[in-house]
Amino acid sequence: MHHTFAPVTAPIPVRASSTDDPAELLRFAIDAHRRGAAALATLVDIRGGAARALGAHMVVAADGRFCGYVSGGCVEAAVASEALLAMAQGRDRMVKFGDGSPFFDIVLPCGGGISVAIHVLKDVGALRHVLERLERRQAAGLAYSPERQALEPVDPRPRTCWLERDFLTVYRPRTRVLISGQTIEAQAVVGLAEASGYDVIAVAPGGVRSVADIIDPFTAIVLLHHELDAEAAILETALASPGFYIGALGSTRTHRRRVERLRAMSFRRDDIARIKAPIGMFGPTRDATSLALSVLADIAAARLVAYA
Repeated sequence: MHHTFAPVTAPIPVRASSTDDPAELLRFAIDAHRRGAAALATLVDIRGGAARALGAHMVVAADGRFCGYVSGGCVEAAVASEALLAMAQGRDRMVKFGDGSPFFDIVLPCGGGISVAIHVLKDVGALRHVLERLERRQAAGLAYSPERQALEPVDPRPRTCWLERDFLTVYRPRTRVLISGQTIEAQAVVGLAEASGYDVIAVAPGGVRSVADIIDPFTAIVLLHHELDAEAAILETALASPGFYIGALGSTRTHRRRVERLRAMSFRRDDIARIKAPIGMFGPTRDATSLALSVLADIAAARLVAYA
């Protein structure tokens, strides 16, 4: 009696989503691990230029589904294939792409090279730790040891880096944008900020008292009032807060009056200098949509500077 066996073929990598949000990627990893197996791929070295920052992740499920990015999209399918091999063998691996890589047919458009550490998840406790901290709007850290093929939670460092033989990834809460104002400009900023995936809080008039509790170091405060009196209370709260960005609507002349009022109230020069006014990254704008684009571009740039 003859038995015929179908050849065992590896799953074909298929992108499951286009997200690059770290929290969503870690949730995908936890779900994939629960269903079977998963690998976490991390960008750990950049040679020359690169489309992503150190610490960027991809997650690959045992069935071939993957999400996240470690480049501009040119090596992700190859990373997923390597991760599937790593899961089949039950061993982590380090893979190089671009400059200095054995994969001659995979060239990075930026001309540089990257190294990606692929970790076959044994448990997801460390990932849950990161998600719990992000849920509480606290920074989190993970240390990956290629030698021990282990992932463990650590106190977050100022930036993602190698620390001796371990690679430390830093995770920070997504940007919160607190918007005050009953203007068409405020409505435009709310809409665009929500579409951009920010955590958006629109403050109603008189709601200043509770605002101090929701401003953390990852919060941008946007004041879109046409009168200085209307912004006064929330501006004082903002200046006493750890928010990384404070922007206020108004012309250069209006801002001079704002500064005079704050000095008369004994605010320090350094505190007053935190206010970006006129608000936004570019020019005087003459319509609400342009202003919203200008404000959110400014917030994104300030966040990069604050947490580079």
